[in-house]
Amino acid sequence: MKNLINEFKEFAFKGNVIDMAIGVIMGGALGGVVTAVVNMILGVISALFKVPASLNEAAFAVGTVNIAYGPVIAEAINFLILTSCVFALVKAVNAARALKPEEEPAPEEPAPKSDEAVLLEQIVDLLKAQEK
Repeated sequence: MKNLINEFKEFAFKGNVIDMAIGVIMGGALGGVVTAVVNMILGVISALFKVPASLNEAAFAVGTVNIAYGPVIAEAINFLILTSCVFALVKAVNAARALKPEEEPAPEEPAPKSDEAVLLEQIVDLLKAQEK
């Protein structure tokens, strides 16, 4: 059970999960703004074309049943605007990540020479000195 709790803590406190939570909260706030903008735009359109003042009032009757198609259209417009904003945001983040220079790995230091190699180099140096 303790292992499960530790795994959950590791998952919950990673940066990606926190970033996602912030995105969901901001998306919810953006949803209200988009709804207000869509209602404003639909108000202007309704004034220009003399259609119902609100999509919530747009409906047609089939027999004794009124089918309200207005809210569906309003939500579809909200969806399109929100997905366009999220798409643009993701594209901007990906472009920013592509501009970030990658860190170059540090140059590797040569491995220390073995005792035999050091002795052989000393022998070669001595032989060269004797030849002169």
